[in-house]
Amino acid sequence: MHWKMKKLVDSLISDDMSVNQIEDTSSDEDSANESVSTSDSDDEEVSVEELQAGTSVSADGSSHGNLDEAIIAAKQLHRNHPPSIILEDMVTDICFHPTADTIGVASITGDIFMYKYNNEETTLVSTIELHLKACRDIEFSEDGQILFSAGKDLCIAITDMETEKLTRLYEKAHEQPIYTMTVISEHVFVTGDDDGVVKLWDLRQKGNDPIFSIKAAEDYISAMITNRDAKYLVCASGDGCLTTINIPERKMHIQTEEYDEELTCLGLFKSERKLLSATSKGKMYVYNWGEFGLHSDEFPNVTKTAINCMIPVTENVVITGGENGIVRATSLFPHRQLGIVGQHDFSIEALDISNDGILIASSSHNNDIKFWNVQYFETLNITEPVKGGKQKWLKHNLPSSEINNRSDFFAEL
Repeated sequence: MHWKMKKLVDSLISDDMSVNQIEDTSSDEDSANESVSTSDSDDEEVSVEELQAGTSVSADGSSHGNLDEAIIAAKQLHRNHPPSIILEDMVTDICFHPTADTIGVASITGDIFMYKYNNEETTLVSTIELHLKACRDIEFSEDGQILFSAGKDLCIAITDMETEKLTRLYEKAHEQPIYTMTVISEHVFVTGDDDGVVKLWDLRQKGNDPIFSIKAAEDYISAMITNRDAKYLVCASGDGCLTTINIPERKMHIQTEEYDEELTCLGLFKSERKLLSATSKGKMYVYNWGEFGLHSDEFPNVTKTAINCMIPVTENVVITGGENGIVRATSLFPHRQLGIVGQHDFSIEALDISNDGILIASSSHNNDIKFWNVQYFETLNITEPVKGGKQKWLKHNLPSSEINNRSDFFAEL
């Protein structure tokens, strides 16, 4: 059974997941001496009710007390990330706009919601109705003028973001529901479906036919990635294979042997010289770009639970979202667990990073999107030796995290 939300959506998961289920998935976190709180204190605000709470009379006869204290506290409150977004429907994907402070949110209903954000508020500015079934993936073009979307309805939609009007629709683009998509260049993009089929598309071509199609795997295509050269397209799949396609020659380049776990997500690091793949068992495999036949290194996971998604935040630091609801930061070279960035009550299914690199957003089964400020990674020095060994690192957690000992994260860096 696939663990990813997009598969769970298709099987109509119930909404009665208990807190006990979440606690079960977090048991390994306790073994790492990390006490995770499920509340979001970074989102605390002074409410109207608090401001209207009872007042007391001061020595000069004027009313102050709780009201004045609440107002002062409200003025002093400084938020370094936007407040959370809560949807009525299940969130299936998120994507930051590349030039504006806007984030797109795809839903199980097939609609895409556009939110403006700042540190004080998140505001719904438009709803784009595109797909008849769950919209599984959304991507912006590099200039942000085009929105690509694909879904369970077998369709690919191309939307002009200035007018928010549909400019092109590829109907029945795949025989099976589309699972993921990646924009390669101004005109070329690629899609992968539940049956392991990968198709390459060119917007300059007339009609609804792809310019290339290949059966790349025996199970769903979970993620695809390429670098700036756009020579190789690397595809991860649910059957545990990493398949590489030569884009200019339009043929398969190489395929790894099957791992005994699903390959779930991909990321590029070290100036695109290193490729990272994560798995349903929490492992991370490192490949040298261009040498895709066998991984060059393997990193264990702290919790051994599935890593559902990842996003690079520097050339050496990856943030991952796990089935246990934990947003975690990891240094790749040297390999160190940096700590917990944040947490959700339920499994995390999507991550993205803002156009300025200051914020990441994460979405979970709880229909919520949370924002985390990760600007401190720009100056974080993880090359210094740390006293106390591995267990000392496991106790450090990042400034955006709920974890109690976050204040001492930088103590010995």
